[in-house]
Amino acid sequence: MLMTLLELSEEYAASARLLRGRIRQLRQMERNTEDEEARQRLRRRIADLQPMLSQCRQIQLLTAHYYERSFHRNERYTL
Repeated sequence: MLMTLLELSEEYAASARLLRGRIRQLRQMERNTEDEEARQRLRRRIADLQPMLSQCRQIQLLTAHYYERSFHRNERYTL
């Protein structure tokens, strides 16, 4: 089954929502944790997820508007 770019965009948006929710959970855990080593691990995990969230958002935008003439494409991603 082939997906359209708009359908793919919706998948990336859903992934971004999941990542954003997980980052919020981890930040809450970090605030509630007194163990400094555990806090450092949580910070590293958040730092690992941030680029993934950014990429999901960028690709979601690209795939949602790919065929619009006025849309300025991101040079980082090409289809």
